[in-house]
Amino acid sequence: MIDMTGETRVLAASMTMEEVFRGTKEFKLEVFTKVQLELNQFGLLIYNANVKQLVDVPGHEYFSYLGQKTQMEAANQAKVDVAEARMKGEIGSKLREGQTLQNAAKIDADTKIIATQRQGEGKKEEIRVKTEVKVFENHREAEVAEANAELAKKKAGWTKEAQVAEVEAKKAVALRDAELQREVERMNALTRTEKLKAEFLSKASVEYETKAQKAIAEATFYARKQVADGDLYAKQKEAEGLVSLAQAQGTYIRTLLDALGGNYGALRDYLMINGGMFQEIAKINAEAVRGLQPKISVWTNGSGGGDAADGGAMNEVAGVYKMLPPLFTTIQEQTGMLPPPWMGSSTYSGDK
Repeated sequence: MIDMTGETRVLAASMTMEEVFRGTKEFKLEVFTKVQLELNQFGLLIYNANVKQLVDVPGHEYFSYLGQKTQMEAANQAKVDVAEARMKGEIGSKLREGQTLQNAAKIDADTKIIATQRQGEGKKEEIRVKTEVKVFENHREAEVAEANAELAKKKAGWTKEAQVAEVEAKKAVALRDAELQREVERMNALTRTEKLKAEFLSKASVEYETKAQKAIAEATFYARKQVADGDLYAKQKEAEGLVSLAQAQGTYIRTLLDALGGNYGALRDYLMINGGMFQEIAKINAEAVRGLQPKISVWTNGSGGGDAADGGAMNEVAGVYKMLPPLFTTIQEQTGMLPPPWMGSSTYSGDK
């Protein structure tokens, strides 16, 4: 248990006696709040606390008098409350009766007013309907009059348009005649102008064509002359080049001939070798032989020179007969031709 006497005294010192006596609950709550602030720093909470009742000390009856005063004030206040309640009851009763009479009179007056209003509204509605009917009749009469006036205006407009159209038609005919006459005169003027223009233009065209042909002929002649001069100059330069080349070649040949001691055969062979003539001849011969695809056959009759001297004419005849078979074989291989049957067939297979 914690003694809160100190905090209670401090708080009581800041209050009057009447505040402490009359506000016991508030005083108790204030004490708890102040003490709890101090206990929060220790993590403690107040769950229940009691404050001792204030009592008089002997010889001092202040709290007793305060209690009696409070009781008397409460009794007097009760009497006042009872009197006020009785007064309010009587006044309320009279007020209710007066309000009842007033409401009844008001309802009667409102009823009469509403009845009068209803009658007035009925008359107003009747007058409004009659007025609208009259307005509608007047409006219809105005529309009829407006339609008649519009019809009269349209008739007048149509008559006017017809008269204007007739006048415009006459004017249009006159204007068309004037336009046609003006067109005829314009065409005549154009015809005369074209005729004069054609005459002057034909003369100018002839002169222009003559001058143009002359200028073209002169230009063509000048161009051909320039081409001929160019060709002549080119031929002259070409001839000069050929002469120079011939002179150089003559000098070259004379120099070679002098170097070879005047031997024309050696000079010819040198020129042919230097110009590749022998190589070209060999190439041409090789190409010709390759195109022919020749077959060369070589054979002998098998007899030496000594035998021919000993045998005489018979050896010569024998040699001719030995030569015939390989000859026929060679002809067959190179030409594909066979000897006639009466000469027999060849079975020769000698050396080739």
